[in-house]
Amino acid sequence: MIDALFVPCGLAVLTATPGSSAPSAPPSSALPPSATPLSQAVHDIAPPVDVFPYPPWMVAAAIAFLVLLFGLFVWLLVAWIRRRPPPPPPTPTAIALRELEKLRARARETEPYLFSVAVSDVLRTFISDAKFRLPATRQTSPEFLAAIAGSEMFSEGDRSLLGHFLEKCDLIKFARMQATGADNAELVESALAFVQGGPA
Repeated sequence: MIDALFVPCGLAVLTATPGSSAPSAPPSSALPPSATPLSQAVHDIAPPVDVFPYPPWMVAAAIAFLVLLFGLFVWLLVAWIRRRPPPPPPTPTAIALRELEKLRARARETEPYLFSVAVSDVLRTFISDAKFRLPATRQTSPEFLAAIAGSEMFSEGDRSLLGHFLEKCDLIKFARMQATGADNAELVESALAFVQGGPA
């Protein structure tokens, strides 16, 4: 006779009484074929799959709209640039001051003959292009001084300054007066004084 003894862990232990044979444990081969380990029975969870929420026709329409919007912006920008009025041309005073400032920066290093020719050309061009409207670029110094002698557009100070300026330029250009960088600086400062006090 076989008695069953229960141990605290809940496992039944079969004991054999005298006169009976102890049952043997079932062999491992007796397990049903469908019983597989738990680690093999549970598969990994697949990662989430991204799904694009918009159909292709909607994407194509959005791209076409953006291209059209960009083209419209470019067209409006070009049209605005073309309609802008061009900047006004520089005045004779601005041109003369710009050129005289360039000459002033080179007064100490430029050969006096070349410098006197350059500064005289700037001042004569200014007088011809400004409101004086005198052919100063085609007149000799005596002819120019005679033309402004009775003009109300020139003050007595202007006549004196221009007379001294033209006399010194002629001495350097034609009489080959020995001049220095200081003479160049004096010429350009005289020209600047006349232009800055002249018409706007």
